[in-house]
Formats: sequence, C-alpha cells, structure tokens
Amino acid sequence: MSTNKIPYLKHHDGTQIQAIGLGTYSSLGGDCERAVLHAIDVGYRHIDCAYFYGNESEVGAAVRQKIKEGVIKREDIFITSKLWNHFHEPERVEHACRKTLENFGLEYVDLYLIHWPFSYVYRGDNVMTPTDENGEVELSDVDILDTWRAMEKLVELGLTKSIGVSNFNSEQLSRLLANCTIKPVQNQIECNPAFIQTQLIELCKKNDIVVTGYCPLRRGNPATRTPNYIYDAKVEAIADKYRKSTAQVVLRYLFELGVVPLPKSSNPQRIQDNFNIFDFKLDELDHAVLQTYNTGDRLILAKQAIKSKNYPFNVIVPFC
Repeated sequence: MSTNKIPYLKHHDGTQIQAIGLGTYSSLGGDCERAVLHAIDVGYRHIDCAYFYGNESEVGAAVRQKIKEGVIKREDIFITSKLWNHFHEPERVEHACRKTLENFGLEYVDLYLIHWPFSYVYRGDNVMTPTDENGEVELSDVDILDTWRAMEKLVELGLTKSIGVSNFNSEQLSRLLANCTIKPVQNQIECNPAFIQTQLIELCKKNDIVVTGYCPLRRGNPATRTPNYIYDAKVEAIADKYRKSTAQVVLRYLFELGVVPLPKSSNPQRIQDNFNIFDFKLDELDHAVLQTYNTGDRLILAKQAIKSKNYPFNVIVPFC
C-alpha cells in the first residue's frame, strides 16, 4: 500500500503521525533492527520505542540506514521514546533524553513521553528496576508536575518536537492539564477489544490529545488460541467478509474508535499485514460484534508499583 494512502493524525502542536505505528517492546538485537528496516520499506513512518525496551540503538541504526539509502529523510519518520521511571527527578530528565538521543544516534526525537506516572529511586542509568533487601521495587515520591516542567524544557532545547504521557489515568491527566505550560499531545494507553477505555479516550479527545494504543492484539498466543477475539468464529466471519485477517479487523476497529494502534511484530509478513488496514471499513454490525469482547480485563497491571500513590490503575471507571 502506498504511504500516501495512509491517514495521518495531527497533534494540537501541528506535528502529525501516521494512524498506525510499529511497536518495538521486547524486540531486541538483530530482530529489532530487521523489523524496523522492513517496516520502513513497507511504508511505516511511525516507530514507537522506549528507553526501558533496551533497543533504541537498534531502532536508530535501522532509521539511519534507511536515511543513508535515501528511502526516507529524517523529517519523514516519527520516532517516539519514553522517560523511564528512575529518571523522574527534574534534574535527570534532560540527561535521560540526551542518553536516548545518543542511543538512537539522532539529534532529536519527535515525541518524548513520560512512560508511567509513578517513579523509582535512582541507582544508576542502567538500574531500571531498583529493589531493596526484600526484593521490592524502590519507589520514590517525585511530583509528576515537577517532571513535566523538566519535560517542557526539552521542547525549548530542541531535543524533542513534542511531549506527552503514557498510562496516565483521568485524574492524573486532568491535574496535568490544569498545571502545564505545554499540553501533552498524546496519552499512550493499553487498548484492545477486551479493554476499551472509553471514558479516558473521550477525555483525551475533548482535550485534543491523541490516544495511541499498546497491546492492540493482546500478545496473541496461537497455542492457547488467545485472545478470543482473534480466534472467535464471529470475528473470523467478519475477516472473511473483507478478505482480511482477524488481526487486521481488530486493528481497523481500534482505528475507527479513534485510537492509533501500535502492533508489535518481528515477522515480515505480519508487519506488512498489520499496516494494510486502510482499504476497508467496518459496518455497524461489525462494531456491535467487536464490542461484545469488552470485558474490562486489563492485561498490563504494573503490580510492582501498586504501593505508589501515583499508581494509575486505582481509579475505577466504567469500561464500557
């Protein structure tokens, strides 16, 4: 599919992203680099990464290679990375971003997100999950507003074009919006047919914040035929109707709900298939079927931080 047929979403600051991105969580080493190289060749111009993923160097190497080959220019591709939890102290934010840029081998990222609203004690750049003598994660109590003010300075310095958040609940997002100078352009959250965070999505839309969705296919497992919405006969029937796969139907569904899905894969064919979701449209009956899988079952719980006052999943809201 030609890249000029792929829709883009505009952020409130004027930057824009493709309506689908390549997720890179748990994609490491040569697999990661090959996945990004292939994704760019397919037409992806939106790559989601994070310091915590440990693969910024591989992502950067692939991007720089495609720039060198003349396939893309730097301004053609949108790269997201994220501030990890042990860098939340304001004096560490710029250092963390510069370390990410060093890993990428790039002069700037397009978007820098606060990965989680809770924070860890700093024990060194590479000690990403510090633990005490009892094996419990060492939590710190940094005010996220202080972290955000340091994030705003990154924009002024030109280290990132835009800033945003990830895994912020409605209360945390509202507090940030009431106290920020630069409004976040994105909130990246878990989003899949089993867990459609409708109220949070609507809050973001109301405030002109783009929602990107991780785990859109919920880390599918063919051996256990999970998640059910990938293997259920009702979704297979929808896929057959459009001559698509069930995964493509799910990604299209999220797109039609106003979410930018971030499917992760290292498989060349699946990378291409995940990208090809913009040449068909689901009807109301299809939506009605897919809505039945919305059980409110969250996959990513971040239980290691449940004792933090900034743990985001203590705010209980209706899931439908």
